[in-house]
Amino acid sequence: MADRLTANVGAVIEGKPETVEMALVVLLAGGHLLIEDVPGVGKTMLARALACSIDGSVRRIQFTPDLLPGDITGVAVFNPQSRAFDFKPGGVFANVVIGDEINRASPKTQSALLEAMEEHHVSVDGTTHALPEPFMVFATQNPIEMQGTYPLPEAQRDRFMACVSMGYPSREAELAMLDHHGAANPLDDLIAVTDGAEVLAAREVVRRVYVHPALKAYVVDMVAATRTHAALRLGASPRSSLQLLRAGRARAAMRGRGFLIPEDVSSLAGAVLGHRVLVHYRAQATEGSAAQVVAEIVRSIPAPRRT
Repeated sequence: MADRLTANVGAVIEGKPETVEMALVVLLAGGHLLIEDVPGVGKTMLARALACSIDGSVRRIQFTPDLLPGDITGVAVFNPQSRAFDFKPGGVFANVVIGDEINRASPKTQSALLEAMEEHHVSVDGTTHALPEPFMVFATQNPIEMQGTYPLPEAQRDRFMACVSMGYPSREAELAMLDHHGAANPLDDLIAVTDGAEVLAAREVVRRVYVHPALKAYVVDMVAATRTHAALRLGASPRSSLQLLRAGRARAAMRGRGFLIPEDVSSLAGAVLGHRVLVHYRAQATEGSAAQVVAEIVRSIPAPRRT
């Protein structure tokens, strides 16, 4: 299934195999993906290509400053015929939810996704409504320096398993894009290559990937180091350890292994931890970005060795 998805999404996203692989890791690990970069580099295209590759319900929510929490979760509407309130589901009721430019909405509206992303249900007027399974959120955001953006709350960022950056394509990839995408929208010809049931079955396989106790300690030590690093004013949460382990299991399964190796953890640490930590303002000039600090931490933690 992973090979089919990789080929399907790769036909649309030119020259970004690492980004596509990271997106599939998050999908198979049962997480949510945040795609961050400047406008026009294919963030929404990647999210839509992933969504179209899965035969399930897809909803796209365009986040704007006037978007309300009820637009996401749904609202109770009075029915004069039955003289009762009927629940009208919001945009979050789908197998795949594309949150486009999520940081253009207010923090209050962004927070409407917290319960859905963590518990896979929403509560409206005291009633809990379950979301369809599998449920996943692919969200895009523009850099905070862009006009009309709000910073994502720390709790919201922590709900995303990983954050990836598209980056500008290479010259060759951009030329190929002009050839393949210049005359038609590549999404028009994209067909689903898997369905929700197969995704859920694949996630069960991922959960059975064996993890040696030494590798669990490796994950915990790496995450704990973010909480004591002098350059960071906010370290990674305990949820980060669980998310990093799940992502590592998915990477191992995608490579045909039934066991975890240190590289499965170290290669994903930047994407899983980078958006969860905050750098001290005074340390940004000397230590660099959060991704650079996380990379330094990864290099400083010795990887377990076979005995």
